[in-house]
Amino acid sequence: MTVRIRLIAAAILLSILAWADAPDPAYPALVKAYEALKARGYDQAVASFEQAIALSPNRASIRKDLAYTLLKIGENEAARDQFAAAMRLEPGDLHVAMEYAFLCYETKQQAIARRTFDRIRKTGDATAEQAFQNIDRPLAEGIARWKDALVMSPANFSAHQELASLAEQRDELELAAEHYEQAFRLKPGERELLLAIGRVDKALGRDAESFAALLAASRGAQPRVGEQARELLPARYPYVYEFEAALKLDPKNVELERELAYLHLQMDRKDEAEKHFRQILTVQPDDLWSSAQVGFIMLNRKDLAGAQPLLDRVLHGEDEELADRVRVALKMPQTLKRRGETPRNRVSIEAKLLAEKSLKAGYMKDALKYLRIAHESDPLDFWVMLKLGWANNILHQDAEAMQWFKLARKSSDGEIAGEATQAYNSLRPGQSRFRTTAWAFPFFSSRWRDGFGYAQVKTEFKLGNLPFRPYVSMRLIGDVKQTTGSTLGTGAPQYLSETSVIFGLGVSTRPWNGATGWFEAGEAVKYLLDRKDVGAMVPDFRGGISYSKGFGHLLNGGKGWFAESNDDGVFVSRFQRDFLAYTQNRTGYTLAPGESFGGFQSQFYWNYNATVDSNRQYWANFVETGPGMRFKLQALPKSMLFSVNFLRGAYLLNKDNPRRPNYFDLRAGFWYAFVH
Repeated sequence: MTVRIRLIAAAILLSILAWADAPDPAYPALVKAYEALKARGYDQAVASFEQAIALSPNRASIRKDLAYTLLKIGENEAARDQFAAAMRLEPGDLHVAMEYAFLCYETKQQAIARRTFDRIRKTGDATAEQAFQNIDRPLAEGIARWKDALVMSPANFSAHQELASLAEQRDELELAAEHYEQAFRLKPGERELLLAIGRVDKALGRDAESFAALLAASRGAQPRVGEQARELLPARYPYVYEFEAALKLDPKNVELERELAYLHLQMDRKDEAEKHFRQILTVQPDDLWSSAQVGFIMLNRKDLAGAQPLLDRVLHGEDEELADRVRVALKMPQTLKRRGETPRNRVSIEAKLLAEKSLKAGYMKDALKYLRIAHESDPLDFWVMLKLGWANNILHQDAEAMQWFKLARKSSDGEIAGEATQAYNSLRPGQSRFRTTAWAFPFFSSRWRDGFGYAQVKTEFKLGNLPFRPYVSMRLIGDVKQTTGSTLGTGAPQYLSETSVIFGLGVSTRPWNGATGWFEAGEAVKYLLDRKDVGAMVPDFRGGISYSKGFGHLLNGGKGWFAESNDDGVFVSRFQRDFLAYTQNRTGYTLAPGESFGGFQSQFYWNYNATVDSNRQYWANFVETGPGMRFKLQALPKSMLFSVNFLRGAYLLNKDNPRRPNYFDLRAGFWYAFVH
């Protein structure tokens, strides 16, 4: 079922519920969401869908519609998570499962994608079968390759790590566990391997081994690794035997050893605690806290001679608070103490109040200062993150503002998350430092009995807040038959058969209401060495204005009527410094995927095209009209679009025209583009 059909069904259902006076807490939010979708206000639609989910969390249909909306704004990971939730609510919906599997693959979760495709292919789905094989075959080949490498070099850390990773992705968990452990023995400093060991052991049902690995990873590792490990651990505090198992796996983990030592102290098992503190001192002889604890334990058993060297080390150290504790134990005078710090929660509250007053008064720099203090005191306050985003945005520090809005989107408060999401999506397009776009448009023309190809790769550079972006570009313009003037006559349309690769440097403006200005200078290099009518390298200067606008139900916008216009004004130095104006217009009807033959989505429309130029050359002055069709295949990339057009054309100027004034042309081709 397509997005559009689901939206209509949802709207009908909501109307029935309203008419029947049936209480639906999500109804107002869903009405706002579908109205926003109709107006292409995707950010507002996302916020309203999230509000509806909070009110009615067990409705799979809402999560599906939210997922498709997130895909429209490029939030693939968030869409994946919503499809996952919908799949848990409706396990039998194979269409949702396929969407989820493809998104898992696109977002680098190959193991989950493979597992999901494997489940679906068992129902006889050919697409799932092919997708499964595309993932599984390279994994199997990689596993075999790394096994061979380990036969030649058993102590190769990279081979163990890569083999374990591929085996985990292919659900060969015993093999993965074996080689993750061998990799960790070779390089104990690679703390992320503990996470992998814990993850695989948990999947194998080895709960004790998994707990030990995750406990070791949660202590003494990099903050990111530690946080991920704590998320996988149970909420309870570990037992002594679990600490000991973790230390057996990771014997040089000082933080783990220290925590176990303090646990023994709390249990009044001083001998065990001393053993662990002494073990820490063998690894870190300058650890003042361990020295102090061993000294205190020895004092407690009246061994002053043994304790004194350890406690003297603390007294001469830089930790004044710890040194004062030693002075109390030794009954020595204490040093003067500094005033205690303000509690962190009070700091946060006071800073937020001052920040709010500064925001209302318009003192943005002061607000930013207080908000940062509040964030340091309470790093999980999403209100503070949101306000940090707005303060930076007002101060024209949009790159930093985006980072705060991105964090605030994770808030459990729907209002904060919705506002942050809308702000983040508004800022994102203009903040990328480098953006590469590539497109290709090959097509066949019956009029010329030839295939033509147009393509471009362009990398833009963002320079601060300037209203334009410089770029480097490479264009390809050519044809299959490689026809020249000698085969077509003196009136051959050069612009369709330049047979050149054009390298250029240019600058383009930011889009404004669908319009973009651009200019570039470059060099056209012919790729046909036997072509004599142009030089091998020709200077090429071109520029102009492009405008595009669509109305109604476009190809990704569901079922219904639509209209499109694509207009260009282009100056090209190679065509006798000519200025050409193009307009290509279509009006027609978009069918839903289920209504098109073969399940693909299609459009049927009528073309209205015109081209004129300033030099009044016959080949650049004509009009065309006729029917056309465009369609997309579900199995291919979403940006790949096929088209077939049957056109009747007429030249507006016929002086020096060696051909008939009117013509028919059947054009078939496809468009593919991507942005990185």
